[in-house]
Amino acid sequence: MPTKQKTQNLDPGINLGDMATRYLSTISDAQASEIHQDIFKFIRWYGEDRQVASLTGQEVCNYSDQFITATTRSVQHLNIVKVFLAYAHKCGVTNSNLGAHIRVKKVSTRNTQTITRKVDEPIIMTEQGYEDLKKKLAALKEERPKITEEIRKAAADKDFRENAPLAAAREKQGHIEGQIREIENTLKRAKVAKTNEDQGLRISIGDTATISDTVSGEKISYTLVGSKEANIKNGRISIVSPMGQALFNKEVGDVFEVNAPSGVLQYKILDITKS
Repeated sequence: MPTKQKTQNLDPGINLGDMATRYLSTISDAQASEIHQDIFKFIRWYGEDRQVASLTGQEVCNYSDQFITATTRSVQHLNIVKVFLAYAHKCGVTNSNLGAHIRVKKVSTRNTQTITRKVDEPIIMTEQGYEDLKKKLAALKEERPKITEEIRKAAADKDFRENAPLAAAREKQGHIEGQIREIENTLKRAKVAKTNEDQGLRISIGDTATISDTVSGEKISYTLVGSKEANIKNGRISIVSPMGQALFNKEVGDVFEVNAPSGVLQYKILDITKS
């Protein structure tokens, strides 16, 4: 990966946490935000306080072997770790390039096809949920310049071993960028469900149903939404949940059953509020 500055020898006693912070400061902000989580996933395996020089080739090999099934994502992760370890060697922290001990398996065609189908699978959402996600995405993108400025100020302190603000700022940046990518992917795959006039008073996505337990008489209201909008505390249940599937396309007066850990529960639909 291209760096902003020349590689220089570092303290051979540097620990993994400081090594990661130093490495991420040498690449562009865009690159750092993309690989930040992968670098620290590797580091957490050994502990941030572990000295880089104490790592052995066998340990690194064992780390890569934990990824029993090769997927596009696991291969990408291991390649990022390889580059990081190669950088540590160039800085004189390790006697050999430990990245050479990373064993990257080949991704089978079957795995690739499975991943592709999962990524392309549409996500059903209500119009309100779709608009709420768009607003959240805009708010997160507004945070980008602020985080960049925080990183710039923190990076002005050249003592990377004690630069906790820089590490915190980069971690925050990685978290925000991860959210942005997830929301953008969701919006790209989103299929907004609109009320079907032909359904009459049948429950559809976006509708709210008031139901009662046929045994206890307890009443509760649920709004049927897409999986990304579900919030059980607010009475918003996914259309693919057991209760959501049982409610879908039912009418007022219908009695239905739901399988629960405690047994089969029976409910009656008292009212439907259309979206």
